[in-house]
Amino acid sequence: MTENGAGAETGAVGGPYGRDDDGRGRIVVGVSGSLGSLAALHRAVAEARGADAEVLAVHCWTPAGGEFGYRRSPCPPLLSACRDAAATRLRQALDEAFGGGFAGVRLRSRIVRGETGRALVASADRPGDLLVLGAGGRGPIARVLRPSVTTHCVRHATCPVLAVPRPPLQRELEALERHHQTLLSPLTVGR
Repeated sequence: MTENGAGAETGAVGGPYGRDDDGRGRIVVGVSGSLGSLAALHRAVAEARGADAEVLAVHCWTPAGGEFGYRRSPCPPLLSACRDAAATRLRQALDEAFGGGFAGVRLRSRIVRGETGRALVASADRPGDLLVLGAGGRGPIARVLRPSVTTHCVRHATCPVLAVPRPPLQRELEALERHHQTLLSPLTVGR
């Protein structure tokens, strides 16, 4: 494990990530496993094909209870379990995105310990990088409780940021869920 510019612990998944520049561009993409992040990953691969660039898939993670909670009560076995879960989640997301096959471009992956927005901005640190993110729609409560990763990256990144809209399937699933909740809400109010 190494430290990145944000002081976050990083690790490679599916191969080492070197800082040597082979002259090709690089597209950094945030991957959480959500439908929006998988759409962003596919868009990053399409951009990489057109630009003969490599793709760096980044999954960010924090210890259970957050960094403050971990500093207050450190537990190395729990930290290892969280790191392993993050690596597994990234591998699963890549397998889901590409069916366990070849992505068609040079693809590297990395897990980064740290707050998602800061870690992605720190990962897209080379001149000429492109940062690709899924731009999911969020409700008003979610916006208050958790700051937008996309907004943070757009404000703080030193490279261009491409925000990929939610895929139609995700929008349809969210609409079905809202519809289902409205049908059930009168039943649960009387209890």
